[in-house]
Amino acid sequence: MPDKQVSTVVIGCSVAGSSTIFSILDILASVGRDWALLHGGAEAAPGFQASLRTVDGAPYWDINGRKITPDAALAEAPAPALAIMPDLHISPGSPPPPELPRIAEWVAEQHRAGAVVASVCSGALVLAEAGVLDDCEATTHWAFADALATNYPRVRVRRERLLAPAGEGHRVITAGGASAWADLLLYLIGRMIGDDEARRIAKVYLLEPHAESQLNYASLAACRQHDDRIVSNAQVWAAENYMKPSPVSAMSERSGLTSRSFLRRFKQATGQTPVEYVQTLRVEEAKQMLETSDVSIDDVAIEVGYSEPAAFRSAFRKHVGVSPSAYRKKWSFRTIGGP
Repeated sequence: MPDKQVSTVVIGCSVAGSSTIFSILDILASVGRDWALLHGGAEAAPGFQASLRTVDGAPYWDINGRKITPDAALAEAPAPALAIMPDLHISPGSPPPPELPRIAEWVAEQHRAGAVVASVCSGALVLAEAGVLDDCEATTHWAFADALATNYPRVRVRRERLLAPAGEGHRVITAGGASAWADLLLYLIGRMIGDDEARRIAKVYLLEPHAESQLNYASLAACRQHDDRIVSNAQVWAAENYMKPSPVSAMSERSGLTSRSFLRRFKQATGQTPVEYVQTLRVEEAKQMLETSDVSIDDVAIEVGYSEPAAFRSAFRKHVGVSPSAYRKKWSFRTIGGP
């Protein structure tokens, strides 16, 4: 254990995930304590001194209607060596709540002063607003990856990553989905306290770092909203005909535009090329079939529009991060708890 505790601030606000906040606070409080508590040994000095702070330090009601009482305001002493922004319960396309720019400004100040700053899930949007992710690799929840890339073009979004340390001295760390707070904490404990303590905490709390890409969990059919009627009509047609041969050519012909104009408008409206869009529809349907049926993988490939099973397997792995058979094993209704 280090001689000095790591002063840590977990940032709260009305849309922050309270379960993540208190999970982080509980785990950090247990470092140096709980392993000895379970084994009857002498407790080590606590590794972290963690507090929950908000912009003004006043109690607030969270997104689920629970009253949360923070420990202090962000501006109060001591200045942290580590600041963690939890997940945000907001829509990817919604404007940020009014307190988030002030939080982002504080995060930027702490980073300039030498602190390590980290985020969980959609909390990466706050780090991006603070500017600490500029020219850095970063990850976030798969549903917020497009919003992060679009609104903060200097951020190199790695949507498949579960954990992304970046910047000078790796003083910026982003974690993927909300449950990736556990991966983040084990990384931080190992880095700031020691690998042995990180292993102890993992054993005490039965925490197991994710070994796979978060693409496994993503809904591929999600895409941005737009007002282009020609593209909308093409999307409606594609949703019913993606399994047919050459659907992209048919979409282009039905639009009445040249192939180049159709491609440009489709990409501008949806953020995907027509080929990419059709692939996401096919893979998403394949995921549903793998989850809910016993149809062979080769037959799934044919059903969703691939004449060559090898091409289907390649596309599936590219978009989902695992093979079709591995996906079925993980998400089949029999595995989840069905009959």
